[in-house]
Amino acid sequence: MGSKVQAIRGMNDILPGQSSIWQYIENAVAEVVNSYGYHQIRFPIVEHTELFKRGVGETTDIVEKEMYTFDDRNGESLTLRPEGTASCVRAADQAGLLFNQIQRLWYVGPMFRYERPQKGRYRQFHQIGVESFGMATPDIDAELIILTARLWKKLGLLEHVELQLNTIGVAEARENFKASLVEYLTQYKDELDEDSQRRLETNPLRILDSKDSNTQKVLENAPSLDEYIDEESQAHFDRLQAILKANDVPYVINRKLVRGLDYYGKTVFEWVTTHLGAQATVCAGGRYDGLVGQLGGKATPAVGFAMGLERLVLLLETLNLVPDVAKASTDVFIVSMGDAAELASFKAAESIRETVPSLTVLRHCGGGNFKNQMKKADKSGARFTLIMGENEVEKNVCQVKDMTTGHQEECVLDNIAEYLLSFLN
Repeated sequence: MGSKVQAIRGMNDILPGQSSIWQYIENAVAEVVNSYGYHQIRFPIVEHTELFKRGVGETTDIVEKEMYTFDDRNGESLTLRPEGTASCVRAADQAGLLFNQIQRLWYVGPMFRYERPQKGRYRQFHQIGVESFGMATPDIDAELIILTARLWKKLGLLEHVELQLNTIGVAEARENFKASLVEYLTQYKDELDEDSQRRLETNPLRILDSKDSNTQKVLENAPSLDEYIDEESQAHFDRLQAILKANDVPYVINRKLVRGLDYYGKTVFEWVTTHLGAQATVCAGGRYDGLVGQLGGKATPAVGFAMGLERLVLLLETLNLVPDVAKASTDVFIVSMGDAAELASFKAAESIRETVPSLTVLRHCGGGNFKNQMKKADKSGARFTLIMGENEVEKNVCQVKDMTTGHQEECVLDNIAEYLLSFLN
């Protein structure tokens, strides 16, 4: 016998006992974003590498170190998508959905980055993204943030997350700040961590969110980005804050928050938690007014965010906030003995599913004696077990056993769906 083939490191299976929690989160997100008028978009897992080099930025960690890139049989360089925004822009622009139009879009699916797997960070991970196009004013920034706050409330997470905000201004303001920051940090280059030394030449703004204590000590006396913010961006930021305050959405201003992707400008934000250790960010986003033009489309203002499903699952589990509805369960288990009872059990199961689609009905399959079938019924966790044998079929009834109390009584098969509904709804 050959050795077993294992899953790729950092690319995890989502097993039946876990998938119901994922479905619970995805359904909650869909309900919230639909209520705000957002529409789902789906795009390929594989894109031309150039899309991410131009969109995400050639000097970002994602493009430099983390992308799964390969040449196909025609010699074209392709990449498994490492994030969703660039793909969403490409898909919407290619379909003619952006220029002089307003679009509210969302998506969900796997992303891929080659990095050291750790709890809450994997090589294949899943993101939900929400993107808005065609609106340059701060009210849409506020809408997206308020939308996320509503989602946290729905999931029971609102008191466990903190909103951090910043404005990084327009490109010219960032360039002026970047020049000043590089000039200052160059004096202390030997005191910076290895990644920050490299970023000093490629992406100096990322040094601001370095987790290295020595680097943070150097940054204490560094120039501050807010000293370089242009008037338009500051007015935009002030109005955003006013809307959030009017809607009772608390936040803190984090002047070191810059986000790691080149396309951001003006508003940036993160929702963070103290319950996941180093993987503190559960949702992040901001404004990217220049990205559509950067990717060859006509200039279109845009803002959006993404959240990692793995981290949301982990956070709900850590806080014991997974509701019973998100746990796999069986409402009704059907046991039958004999050919006639087996046929009748199919009809009973379909009648219940037709009348009460919300119930999960599990019919025993595979044969076995009555004792073994009842063991499986008990193991299923079902609230009720329907028992059918030859005598029951002749009388057009079944025995209904309440598995929590042990009480058992007879019910006419034609009325079984209504009978169960009176207890289970």
